[in-house]
Amino acid sequence: MDNKKLNEQESLELITQMIQNTKFKMVKNAGTPFLVWGYMTVMTSLLVWYLLKETGNYYWQFLWLLMPAVSYPVTIYNQRKKQRMAKTYIDRIVGYVWVVFGLCGLLISCVSMIYWSLPILFVILLMMGMGTTLTGLIINMKLVTVSGVLGIFASLGCLYIDKFDQILLFALAFVFMMVIPGHYLNIMSKRRV
Repeated sequence: MDNKKLNEQESLELITQMIQNTKFKMVKNAGTPFLVWGYMTVMTSLLVWYLLKETGNYYWQFLWLLMPAVSYPVTIYNQRKKQRMAKTYIDRIVGYVWVVFGLCGLLISCVSMIYWSLPILFVILLMMGMGTTLTGLIINMKLVTVSGVLGIFASLGCLYIDKFDQILLFALAFVFMMVIPGHYLNIMSKRRV
């Protein structure tokens, strides 16, 4: 950039352009991780529910480990495949939110394998709803925020529904909490190109 001084109008235009670029980048990068984790959670939930219903064998619960085993590498691959752009402050904040919620979710899932009476679907759904809500607030997207709040309220249903059928509620909540916002964010990014 030239070392010329900007007048007020040019400064405001530059700031506005930087804000728009930051919002566009956030929208563009946000949809795919939501879709990867959302669809993987829905598919794993339905598979675990079906196998538990048919066999009654609780060892099928270990299939939940498929989610991080598949989704994490796919998310990393997709992030590396995208254009290399400078990370913004918003990118870092959203990244930190999901690292914290993801690690806590993994930790609580491991603890639930030892203490079977822990209402794990309630806890995970509550945490992921909080993460989605925070993401929506940070990127200023109402649909994402509302979707996260729906996930938080759906988590309460896991406390009142029969143990097998709460897996179906869990899957449905992830459709509204991750899949729909993921598609919305990707649609929004295409409109801005």
